[in-house]
Amino acid sequence: MPRINFTQKKSGIMIISMLVAADEANGIGVNNQLLCHLPADLKYFKQITTGHCIAMGRKTFDSIGKPLPNRTNIVITRNKELIIEGCVIVHSVEEAITFAKTKNELELVIIGGGVILEEALPLTHKVYLTRIHHTFKADTFFLTLDETAFKQVKNEYHEADEKNACPFSFQVYERI
Repeated sequence: MPRINFTQKKSGIMIISMLVAADEANGIGVNNQLLCHLPADLKYFKQITTGHCIAMGRKTFDSIGKPLPNRTNIVITRNKELIIEGCVIVHSVEEAITFAKTKNELELVIIGGGVILEEALPLTHKVYLTRIHHTFKADTFFLTLDETAFKQVKNEYHEADEKNACPFSFQVYERI
């Protein structure tokens, strides 16, 4: 896959991104919930996704419980009968990408869950990874990024504080 120059957004090339928070063992969830509550990560999530199409699996949507405001919520499901008010229903990652392109989206952000992230990774240009510097009991995991395919372009470390129980880093990877 060719490297996308992010100034190419002006030329109409849609960037496919994923946004995920993972612990040191690449755990991303347990019992269909996030591993921990990090308000700084939620603020970062909102900053990255607002105004864009976001794609997620049905279980991830269920864990959120409602369409997120100021975003086009795309839910990927095998259920051909599913209707969720305020959401676009599709049946594959490719269908989510096609839909976002029809909306002239500049960046489609894929937000989970584990199976959707795994299916989307080969198509992804950019990964926003919040690395939580702790290991939790998890039942859902993110894949290890292939260093021959992705290059880290940002690593912003944050100590734990009164609101965020664990230290974490905002990392960004771009496809080489």
